[in-house]
Amino acid sequence: MFSAIVIDKTDAGQTVAVRSLDESQLPEGDVTIDVQYSTINFKDGLAITGTSPVVRKFPMVPGIDLVGTVRESSHGDWKPGDTVVLNGWGVGEGHWGGLAQKARLKGDWLVPLPAAFTPKQAMAIGTAGYTAALCVDALVGHGVKPEQGEVLVTGATGGVGSVAVALLARAGFTVAASSGKTSEGDYLKKLGATSIIDRAELSEKGKPLQRERWAGVVDSVGSHTLANALAQTKYQGVVAACGLAQGADLPGTVMPFILRGVSLVGVDSVMAPRAPRMAAWARLARDLDPALLDVIGVETGLEGAISAASAIVAGKVRGRVIVDVNR
Repeated sequence: MFSAIVIDKTDAGQTVAVRSLDESQLPEGDVTIDVQYSTINFKDGLAITGTSPVVRKFPMVPGIDLVGTVRESSHGDWKPGDTVVLNGWGVGEGHWGGLAQKARLKGDWLVPLPAAFTPKQAMAIGTAGYTAALCVDALVGHGVKPEQGEVLVTGATGGVGSVAVALLARAGFTVAASSGKTSEGDYLKKLGATSIIDRAELSEKGKPLQRERWAGVVDSVGSHTLANALAQTKYQGVVAACGLAQGADLPGTVMPFILRGVSLVGVDSVMAPRAPRMAAWARLARDLDPALLDVIGVETGLEGAISAASAIVAGKVRGRVIVDVNR
């Protein structure tokens, strides 16, 4: 038997509770994992609170991230005792996820835990940090260089934003951090931001073209914030978009694209192939100071994860929530 958060649906609505399950109830997969840590991401928050129809079948164990030790494997890449990381692949949505003491998954979904990080640190990074690394890789891959000017990070106190600030600063970029939590300026500067911008400067409808400010942008917010960021991006600048905390709409115009040659690059972390996943984790291992993870992450257990889900949807969480599934 093992403990897990279980989301179920009845005629009266959605239920969420920590339950005891039998290992025979685990879904199909060729690798069985003893989970050590998981996390609460924004998507997990939506699933647990029922705010958005993230979960595609019930009952569901949420948790799009996990780190743990392989106990059984019929997959050629993994053997008992290996420590592995899982991010995305629809886990926690259509396949039981990481907010449990055990998981059974496809070996193709897993990557090895980088030697630079402990299991707990890997979940302080989680999908949010891995997505941030994909975004930084996208900017660098599209030619953005530190000497071209400031890079903007929106939603900077969130999981993606926090790690993006740290990675960009370590790569030599001058980082402007946008957040609604202006009281967190010291936190953002500790991560490497050189200036703090109030979210309100970007969150309302703006002009189609504005003063050129940013050589690049990492945006996890969407809606008017993304539209304004595009309108402020310099000639041939690059914007990496990976989230929709403000909204899924993009109420802008084609003007930044056709008059300034701005590139909008979509970044997907869920179904990204193995090569960019490995490259993102390599960047994290190389450029992310593990000591910063103590600043970014706070820890809770399975019961606490349920209340943390509500807090993250309400925008009340700074950084990352690490879930010790065995407490």
